Amino acid sequence: MTGMLAVLLSALLAGTLDIAATGSLMRAQGTPIRRLLQFVASGALGASAFEGGIGTAIAGLALHFVVAGIWALIYFTIADRWPSLGALPVLSGALYGAAVHVLMSRIVVPLSRAAKRPFSWKAWLTQLAIHIICVGIPIAWLQTYWLSR
Repeated sequence: MTGMLAVLLSALLAGTLDIAATGSLMRAQGTPIRRLLQFVASGALGASAFEGGIGTAIAGLALHFVVAGIWALIYFTIADRWPSLGALPVLSGALYGAAVHVLMSRIVVPLSRAAKRPFSWKAWLTQLAIHIICVGIPIAWLQTYWLSR
């Protein structure tokens, strides 16, 4: 399998697991998945994303997978320079997922056009766990597994 195919597959896996986990939590709290996807779109579109209906929800889903692809490509680039990461893909993936969450929550989202929300440790720690389990580990594991074949 080529490197770019590994990046694509790991991005699809991580993006799917991440949105499924966060969407399930939001749904359990009474927030429809469309609203979550519109929030993602609001990072680029601002508050008008919430008025766009299904169109901006689809844009949010597409943007979510683009971001997952970027994170998968970054991991691939790092792992290419430090092949020792492949020796412990679960550990390196967990650390990478934590780094992704910190960068997204403290830099990317605050610099985007998404509405600023008050900080919540509960939400932050929940998303940290989701990013470790659903983003970092799947990206590292899939890329390590498939590229070593």
